[in-house]
Amino acid sequence: MSAKSSERAAFLALRICGCAVAAPILLILGLLIVKGAPALSAEFLLSAPRMGLKEGGIFPAIVGTVILVALAISVALPLGVACAVYLNEYAGDSRLTRLIRLSIVNLAGVPSVVFGLFGLGLFVLFLKFGVSILSGSLTLAFLILPVVITASEEALSSVPKSFSEASLALGATKMQTILRVVLPNALPGMLTGAILGVSRAAGETAPILFTVAAFYLPRLPSSIFDQAMALPYHLYIVSTQVPGASETVKYGTALVLVSLAFGLNLVAIIARNRIRKQRKW
Repeated sequence: MSAKSSERAAFLALRICGCAVAAPILLILGLLIVKGAPALSAEFLLSAPRMGLKEGGIFPAIVGTVILVALAISVALPLGVACAVYLNEYAGDSRLTRLIRLSIVNLAGVPSVVFGLFGLGLFVLFLKFGVSILSGSLTLAFLILPVVITASEEALSSVPKSFSEASLALGATKMQTILRVVLPNALPGMLTGAILGVSRAAGETAPILFTVAAFYLPRLPSSIFDQAMALPYHLYIVSTQVPGASETVKYGTALVLVSLAFGLNLVAIIARNRIRKQRKW
């Protein structure tokens, strides 16, 4: 077999693998759209549930999800970036560094229900934040922290060392170099970690089950110490605990959840691409 034939066969195999990965995703999205789109209306999106969650809308759950994700990423992103800067710029290769990286890898593999129990024990009971938005968002922040750290460290290590060397040669301090040279050039990669974190935080049920989620709240939360409804938990309740709930409502809720995660990701992707176009190296 010639080199060109081998190359074509390899590309064909890669296309088949890509289609095999994309096909289930497209089928799921198609199913959600076909079965959930009829439920979408102004009342469904902008009103509170009523009649034991069998009627009304999901507006409080949408607002609760957005608040939880926003607070979680606002906590996880600074912590993750700070940890990545330490590992990439200061720590070097030592036993402590290897132990920290091993802990990050292990933390990424911990089941989400364990994070929920951790949040219940630390934030709800020990720190006495109660079942609240604060407890739930902090739990989600720790859940997505390994993803943010890993993506941020990869982004920092991808910045050419010559940039830092040139900055230091011009008289800048180590901190000035990190803040004004390294971090701005690593920002697109860091936003990738934020995108992955948003996707995971928006769809998790187990962590918020123990720390924040309410079965039914017709009003919006007024402080971070209030409980809140959230789309993942609301979908679980409607699907399993509400007899006689319309299948259209279930699929409509799932479609809104997927659309919300997609929308948040899209905003981050657009911001990342704009920043990336400004950084040409």
